[in-house]
Amino acid sequence: MTDLLAPTATDERARAAARRDRLRVFAIDQALDAILVSSLINLRYLTGFTGSNGSLLIRPDGADVLATDGRYTTQAGAQAPGLELLINRACAPALAARAADTGARRLGYESHVVTVDGLAALHAAIAVHRSDGELRSVGMAVEGLRVIKDAAEIGALRAACSIADQALAALIGMGGIRPERTERDVSRELDHQMLTLGAESVSFDSIVAAGANSAIPHHRPSDAVLAVGDFVKLDFGATCAGYHSDMTRTFVLGPPADWQREIYQLVSTAQRLGREALVVGTSVVDVDAAARAPIVEAGLGAAFSHGLGHGVGLEIHEAPALSALGIGSLAADMAVTVEPGVYLAGRGGVRIEDTLVVGTDGPDLLTMTSKELVAL
Repeated sequence: MTDLLAPTATDERARAAARRDRLRVFAIDQALDAILVSSLINLRYLTGFTGSNGSLLIRPDGADVLATDGRYTTQAGAQAPGLELLINRACAPALAARAADTGARRLGYESHVVTVDGLAALHAAIAVHRSDGELRSVGMAVEGLRVIKDAAEIGALRAACSIADQALAALIGMGGIRPERTERDVSRELDHQMLTLGAESVSFDSIVAAGANSAIPHHRPSDAVLAVGDFVKLDFGATCAGYHSDMTRTFVLGPPADWQREIYQLVSTAQRLGREALVVGTSVVDVDAAARAPIVEAGLGAAFSHGLGHGVGLEIHEAPALSALGIGSLAADMAVTVEPGVYLAGRGGVRIEDTLVVGTDGPDLLTMTSKELVAL
């Protein structure tokens, strides 16, 4: 049965157009005659186009142009109908030349995306049409727009998180996390479950870390064999409509030892405090500090070696960064992770991670798997 509440292609086009209009306002505010978007992720956000080669020209008068190469003519027409389409493999220079030839003198560009050689190509393309052309960095202007998620984006994140929850439940239900299996066995089975349940892909290379390996924050699954007494840490996610989920749960094989209970409870407390600190207007530094405090007080501050969390969306790591080095404050409809950890080298480690959306009435939890210490 068709979901009558599912977004239609018309809805998606309207959202993309509204996003371009927001960037258009930025261009006008910055006295730019046009903006050249080169990031493929940002291109998808602004147009819906998902090809592997493309750029977008945003103009204050609304005469936007999408450039790609001949492989994607049909796809671009279907995914971004209504946009003028320019077929040229050298997408960014072709659009820069178009901008200069049609009156643009000050062209904004994504300096964090364009290479040195790419910048030279833009200058050369502009120079063909005018000698007074300027290229000005717009920084991460589009990423700044992406920080606040709309209802459709939150729906996609919720669906991705649900797939991950179901996959982990299926893995546990089939006895997939047990002694004598390897980390790599568990990782492959977890990925299989997510794909079977409808994930477009996995969000990143799934982490399965057992025993002493669980003390390595981003351990890559190996042929290490799970054994009774091990912590087993799983960090994984699914993608849905391009949006990523991110969740970490830590289990123990067999009855937990006292030290395992103690550090698990410590991380659980830190994670709860981090979730509770997700209040609109709170600085990202203060959110990190709230979760870090009990770990520091326990004398294990050095064992929590990374930031508390990060934004998540079309990329697995987006703004804002919840860390002591982060910038800015929380706003409603930011999607973030909260993932404190304690890692004891040579023994084992615990991380507990959720994906949440900041709200005016408190955070909306998207990853629903229990955070109680579970012995398998």
